Formats: sequence, C-alpha cells, structure tokens
Amino acid sequence: MKGLVLSAKWEPREGYELSEFEKTTGKAITGNAIWRHPKLEVQEVEKPTIKPDQVLIQVKACGVCGSDMHFYETDEQGYILYPGLTKFPTILGHEFSGQVVEVGSEVQDLEVGDMVTAEEMIWCGHCFPCRNGFPNHCTNLEEIGFTIPGAFAEYIAIGAKYCWKLNALMDRYGDEDKVYEAGALVEPSSVAYNTVFERAGGFRPGAYVAVYGLGPIGLAVVAECKASGAAKVIGFELSAPRRDLAKKVGADYVFDPREVTPHEVVMDLTEGQGADLHVEAAGAPQVTVLEMEKSLAINGKIAQVGRAATRVPMYLETLQVRRGQVFGAQGHSGHAIFPSVIRMMASGLIDMTQIITARYSLDEVVDAIAKSVTREDGKIMVKP
Repeated sequence: MKGLVLSAKWEPREGYELSEFEKTTGKAITGNAIWRHPKLEVQEVEKPTIKPDQVLIQVKACGVCGSDMHFYETDEQGYILYPGLTKFPTILGHEFSGQVVEVGSEVQDLEVGDMVTAEEMIWCGHCFPCRNGFPNHCTNLEEIGFTIPGAFAEYIAIGAKYCWKLNALMDRYGDEDKVYEAGALVEPSSVAYNTVFERAGGFRPGAYVAVYGLGPIGLAVVAECKASGAAKVIGFELSAPRRDLAKKVGADYVFDPREVTPHEVVMDLTEGQGADLHVEAAGAPQVTVLEMEKSLAINGKIAQVGRAATRVPMYLETLQVRRGQVFGAQGHSGHAIFPSVIRMMASGLIDMTQIITARYSLDEVVDAIAKSVTREDGKIMVKP
C-alpha cells in the first residue's frame, strides 16, 4: 500500500542532554532538539496486519495538522519545528476516519463495515497516570503519526478500544463522504473540547471568551464555546481567510492582532470586565499571554493548547489579585470527550466541515502539507 513516510536524522543539538528514556527507546521527548533534515515521501509500504485486539481500517479521510506542518518546516539549522514526542521513520497522519475492513479475534464491539474515527493517543491503560484517569499523560504513550504508523496511508491498524463509531453522523449528513470528512475532524475538535471543558473546567453560559489563533483547534474552540452558551466569542488571527472561517463557525468578533491592541479590544467589548476564558491556540504565548494578563476577568482562566517550545514571563500578581488560573492542555482522550464531540456534531450544535478549504489525494499529500505552511487554510483534507 502507499503511505507518507517521514524520515529524519537523529542528531541532538549541541548542549541537549539525552534522557535515559530517549536513549533506550529511540523516542525524542523534545523532537525539535533531536530530529534534523526531515524527508517526506509517499512510498510503497507493507500493509499492516492486525493483532487480536485491533481492527484494520481503510482510511477515507485524514486532515493535515499543524504538527504535520511543523515536521515539514525546519529552523535555520535544519531541525524540525515540532517540540513533542516523536520517533522516526514513521507514517504521518492522525486526524482520520475510515471503514473497518478486518476485525481481530478478541474485538467484540466493532464489525466489518463500521464507519469509525479513532484517538491518536495510544494510552496503555496500565501505568500510574492511566490508572488514575489521566490517559493523555500515559508514561508508555505511543502516538499514531508521531511514534507509530499513522493514517496518511491506505490502511491503518489500531486497537479497537481507541475507535469510535460515526453512525450518528450519517443521520445528520446523509452522505458517507461528508460523514468521513466530519469524522476526520473529531480528533482536533476533541483537542479543543479537552482544553475548554476538561482542563479549564468550562464556563457558565453567558461568559466572555477570547481565542488567540484561529487554526483548526482555535476554530473548534470558537464553535464549541458558542454552542455551549458563550455570550461573546472574540477571536484574534493573522490570516484573513481564517478570520472569515471563525465568523462562519460562530465568532462574534474577529480581529487581526497587528491592527488592534488585543487587550484593549477585549476590555472594550466586555465593558471593562475582561474575558472569563482566554484560549492560547496560536502557539505564540510569549506574545499572547501578555495581552491575556491585561484583560483577565475576575476568576478568569487562561488555557494553553498551542504548542510552543518557549518560556513565558508571567506577572503572577495579576493571577493573585484577579483570582486567575492557568491550565495546560494536551490530548483528547478519556473523560467522554470523543463521544461528546460526535454528539455535538450529530445534533448540529457544531459543523466543523465548514472549515475544510482544500482536498488532496494521497499522492499529493506532500503538496497538501506544503500548502498548510501558508497558514491560510482552515483544514486541508487528504482523501486516500
């Protein structure tokens, strides 16, 4: 079968000390400190075989994520930009949906023909964090498209316990192709849901929300917050096409942060009260957090979901006098997140298919990732 393989050179930066975990597993904890000179190429690869607890899925749609873009882009020294857990070579792609074409002997709740999506985080279920209900922080974590083969391919093998049926979306969309596209958007929408409702604890209906960065995660934050009763959702984004998409999915106000002073805009639109929830989805906290501090409502929250390998100075006095809280968000697993997002889609509360702006074939997937570098699209979809 065909698959998009990323290979790169293991070459730790000068001064970077490899951990024992990195030495023994070959996995980089901080990818942009180790992997150099990435190469992306559609290749003929072996079709996966399934284990008794797995299913084989024929991939129908797979979205291009910002992490895929950060594998493609490099810094001036040739290192990938993605700062997280990685092991190469592997097949990229993790935001996907497809049809079950083979079922392992131990699988009981899936059948051939089922339309499914799947979690990207392959949590073990046995380690201390998993047993305590924190699967997004599994100490034995594997990630499809990051450390193990992903879904920019014709087929993918994955544990049945990570899969979620998309049957309810057929009632909503009435078209298989549209269901698969919506299904491929469940994963990034679940990352947004985890950020807002699980990690930051959500908000009372009528709250004010400010979202910095309106890529796919930020757009999902906008849609989910508006659907959940936010009185005003205010977005900041450099890209004009993405600002237009934000309005389409529910933003009340959208601004180019280069043309306004964000904290002044937020304070004006909230009548001096500030935003109850600020979401950093831009991956530029060194810029955005300074604005959030100046427009934080009493008891306000800051949720960080954009990935950024940088330290950010914060004036903690602001958190103290305004009863502020800061939350870090990673992943999408557990806590009924996937089924909740699918229900929101099925009910019509959110329609994330509106953010799809380009479609490519598997043979064109490198071009699709290259296009994402312009940061003008909402979601680019690859259709094997």
